[in-house]
Amino acid sequence: MVGKLFLNRYELLEKIGEGGMGVVYKAKCHLLNRFVAVKILKAELNNDEEFVARFKREGISVAKLSHPNIVNVHDVGIENNINFMVMEYIKGKTLKQVIKEDIRLSADRTLEITLQIAKALECAHKNNIIHRDIKPDNILITEDNVVKVMDFGIAKVLDSQTVTNSNKVIGTAHYFSPEQAKGNFVDGRTDIYSLGIVMYEMVTGKVPYNADSAISIAMMHIQKPAIPPKEVILDLPQNINQLILKALDKEPINRFQTATEMVEILNLIKVDPDFMSNNIVSDATKLMDKVVASDVASEFTTVMSEAAGAPKEPVIKNYKKILKGKKGPSNNKRIMIVMASIILVMIIGGLGKYISKITTDNTPTIVAKTTLPKVSEKLPIDEKKLVPSLIGNTQDIATQTITDNGFLLGNISSEYSDIKAKGLVISQLPKVNTPYEKHGKVDLIISQGKKIVQVAVPQLNEKNLDEAEIILNGLKLKLGVARPVDQDKKDFKGKKSKGKKSKDYEGQIFMQDIEAGTLVDVGTEINVSYYED
Repeated sequence: MVGKLFLNRYELLEKIGEGGMGVVYKAKCHLLNRFVAVKILKAELNNDEEFVARFKREGISVAKLSHPNIVNVHDVGIENNINFMVMEYIKGKTLKQVIKEDIRLSADRTLEITLQIAKALECAHKNNIIHRDIKPDNILITEDNVVKVMDFGIAKVLDSQTVTNSNKVIGTAHYFSPEQAKGNFVDGRTDIYSLGIVMYEMVTGKVPYNADSAISIAMMHIQKPAIPPKEVILDLPQNINQLILKALDKEPINRFQTATEMVEILNLIKVDPDFMSNNIVSDATKLMDKVVASDVASEFTTVMSEAAGAPKEPVIKNYKKILKGKKGPSNNKRIMIVMASIILVMIIGGLGKYISKITTDNTPTIVAKTTLPKVSEKLPIDEKKLVPSLIGNTQDIATQTITDNGFLLGNISSEYSDIKAKGLVISQLPKVNTPYEKHGKVDLIISQGKKIVQVAVPQLNEKNLDEAEIILNGLKLKLGVARPVDQDKKDFKGKKSKGKKSKDYEGQIFMQDIEAGTLVDVGTEINVSYYED
């Protein structure tokens, strides 16, 4: 593949990585004169419609996002039955490599890396995108210590570390959540659980659950409480220990409910290393405004099962319980809280509106002999959605993003742009994050690239260099190489006028490489030759 040129633009230079689905190459974009990374779907998967669809979905999903902690996707295409994705080229290491080299990371460095990952997830979740495969291998650390999350929505080929159903890969066993292992409904809190596993590995140097098979690891996620990281690393700050355990709670209702909430707490700890997390929103009253209908329904199902006498593994129920050692609420009290939450959500939502919920297709299931509970509720979508960012995407990606979000493609026009390359979206209407009705039309303005202005080359013969430069600058042209030529030599085409002395020609231009009257682009350099004694 090295040396191959895609779209007459992207030249593959060297192989820099390989995953379950694709191989990544460093490449040169000859149009914009920059390095990029090109991920190519493996040849054996090109005929698998589902893998191809997942591959394209990843590119389209990430192309919607614009965030300093997310690897940008520039283009997605297919040529000669080769599916490829063009991404931002990052010079650095994966977090997995960093952990292996350092054995384990300090609490401060863990905090800084986690904060950047959480900010990336915050952006993704706000755009209704769930990563579902957060792990150190999918996190890059640049030479400037900037964290970049990659591989959104990608699936891995079945191996000892993955769980599959009907050949549909759903994630990496060491890092996926209990609800992924059960095949239950997943939302943004699934990524928060996986981030908790990554934090655990950063501070301890190992994952909390490990076994010989993916099924065994999955069952540990479902049933086995994690050993608190502070019991492994005794000098680990208590608030970091608590934060990890909250993210790793087996019940989604007891984790951070959003990435934004987690970012807030991480920032507080960063500012005040002694900050204890009593202040984290954890009681039912404060939680109501953050929990959506499906969360309440899931919790209600759990409460009713417990009330009926179903066995339950011991888990951390809320942050205050971790900190103060208080007992969690009784079953009756929890039922009352949940019922009150349902009523409150119904009142706030109105009779005609429902709380929207991030949903993903291909909800994962686990192949096991054990019968596991299933949650398959899908809630109605709000009448209005936020318009995603389309600026900087190709027209094809922008169109796909528009339809994926339930909108229609409106008018397409074009304008010259000194900033956006030809073919990329310059602006959109409605603007980014505008609430907009379903099936509303989104208009695009596509870049025609820089406007090429041409001028006629002036006559420079018999002018001196200073005069020539002034004339050229006035036409937005440039004086290029000025080649001196001895008048007594015959390597030039100029002719001396009779009666003139040699010194009369000194410094005078007698030849230019582009003839006068020729139309050239603004900025073109004109090379000249001039007499020299």
